[in-house]
Amino acid sequence: MVNSILVSQPKPTSEKSPYFDIAKKYNVKVDFHSFIKIERLTPKEFRQQKVSIPEHTAVIFNSRHAIDHFFSLCEDLRVTIPETMKYFCISETIALYIQKYVQYRKRKIFFGAKGKMEDLIPYITRHSDENYFVPMSSVHNDEVKNMLDSLGVKHDEAVMYRTVSNSFDGVDPSAYDMLVLFTPAGVTALKEVFPGYVQGDRKLACFGAAAAKAIQDAGFRLDLQAPNANATSMTAALDLYLKEENKR
Repeated sequence: MVNSILVSQPKPTSEKSPYFDIAKKYNVKVDFHSFIKIERLTPKEFRQQKVSIPEHTAVIFNSRHAIDHFFSLCEDLRVTIPETMKYFCISETIALYIQKYVQYRKRKIFFGAKGKMEDLIPYITRHSDENYFVPMSSVHNDEVKNMLDSLGVKHDEAVMYRTVSNSFDGVDPSAYDMLVLFTPAGVTALKEVFPGYVQGDRKLACFGAAAAKAIQDAGFRLDLQAPNANATSMTAALDLYLKEENKR
């Protein structure tokens, strides 16, 4: 029986979150706590990669984290970003976020229509003479590098931020009947901070194939995965799962 759920994400800012509907509908306790946090590299750590930002004329952003840590590190490194710098963003949402740091109308900003990296190919092809810089997380794949290599454009990638385990002060995952995880890093955090965690009858749910594989690779039992044939979101999958639990 599931009476309490710990969701490994920040608490929703809106009271209209489906998680609160589930808590009320099934009379279960739903708490929130991020298992991971994003932290920026220090200037010293960045310099060790021996990549010079001023040599580049364009930047590719695939997340808000990349934007935040790029501009923050540039400030600490005392790197002045010229007004001629071009920005290529994976989506319009990411592109608009740049307004936090620069005047949007005065910059050359390009973005994809569907939130996929390959959407940027036509723009990059039209600006093949640029020298591209790609801020990355410590956990990344070679999707962007391979794409830029295939286009034959000049580019450098550098790690600017990393994912680390969050503090669990006052939070004990063992006190919950179900944990909801979203990333492999969240699974790693659970094992690092609570090496003695025993699943037993407790349920583990996750969103995405990567998190599912991490749970199984860690030796845990996966009880619920979303998306699935009946639910496209985590909350929809939880709703159906708890409905079946109540029947039993």
